[in-house]
Amino acid sequence: MLGAERINGWTRIDDYPTRWSAGSDRALECCRRLEAGEILFFAGVPFDLAEPDRAFLISQKQTISRFHKNISYRPQRDQIRGISSENSPDERERAHRIMREYSKSVTAFISRFLAPYAGKIKLDFASFRPLEEQGRGLPTHRRNDLLHVDSFPTRPVQGARILRVFTNINPKNPRIWLTGEPFHELAQKLAPEAGLGRYAAQAGSPLFRARRSAARWFRTLGFPVGDHSAYDRFMLHFHDWLKFNSDFQENSPRMRSEFPPGCTWLVFTDGVPHAALSGQYALEHTYIVPREALVAPELAPIEVLEKLAGTRLAPSPAAESARPG
Repeated sequence: MLGAERINGWTRIDDYPTRWSAGSDRALECCRRLEAGEILFFAGVPFDLAEPDRAFLISQKQTISRFHKNISYRPQRDQIRGISSENSPDERERAHRIMREYSKSVTAFISRFLAPYAGKIKLDFASFRPLEEQGRGLPTHRRNDLLHVDSFPTRPVQGARILRVFTNINPKNPRIWLTGEPFHELAQKLAPEAGLGRYAAQAGSPLFRARRSAARWFRTLGFPVGDHSAYDRFMLHFHDWLKFNSDFQENSPRMRSEFPPGCTWLVFTDGVPHAALSGQYALEHTYIVPREALVAPELAPIEVLEKLAGTRLAPSPAAESARPG
């Protein structure tokens, strides 16, 4: 059993790092719980994140015009975006350093806490989210306060999973979420209605295969063209379809969660419908977990959808790794 407590649908972890090791049964069980659609919750921050750095990020956002919507950090390029040139060079450099160190620290934590994924996961972006989620007035497809599952328009995952680590660095206020039933239950009810069959039919068409081949060719030339499998295309569509579906938004099963100041939580956001109702000042890091690293692959959205569709929606991991570009 995990050294854990069930609270409002979360699993609260209270024995890390004392009971963790490379071959830990606890690490394996945590991976299983995440893949099944649970949220793993820490009352504090289980990695290095200095209080002065948190305070600096918060203080820098007091004037909204000085920043874009988010600060994003791309660890593979050591590149930071979203800081206005109105900030001083020292401020920009400190923000860059903080995000670099945050990325390294949370990645080291993930490699130990979720040991079955170590050496297999792909680093995606990290971000600081300084804006209050409540009342942002965004277009429907961009609203965070509507239940949705994650998919990336510019970064297709080919059936890999999207793992995200969140930390609420707000010193006073919680971050309020709604979460729905896990994808492997949700898809049985709604994926056919959302048009899964249409995307499954595309997967085998010569025109679709030609488009993917062209996308891969353009990438070899250095053009940032996304190679979207039928799975990626359906998940992008499903993301918007859920947001625009008023019956789903109003009547589907959901749970309200409050993530208090100073806490951290992990969730596969492609597998848990979620909505951020309110909250300000959060750090977040995204990781891509390949299918071959999963401990419960039958619960992955790609496996669930392919079973429903009766056809392959993305290349197998072996076939994908053999492709150029």
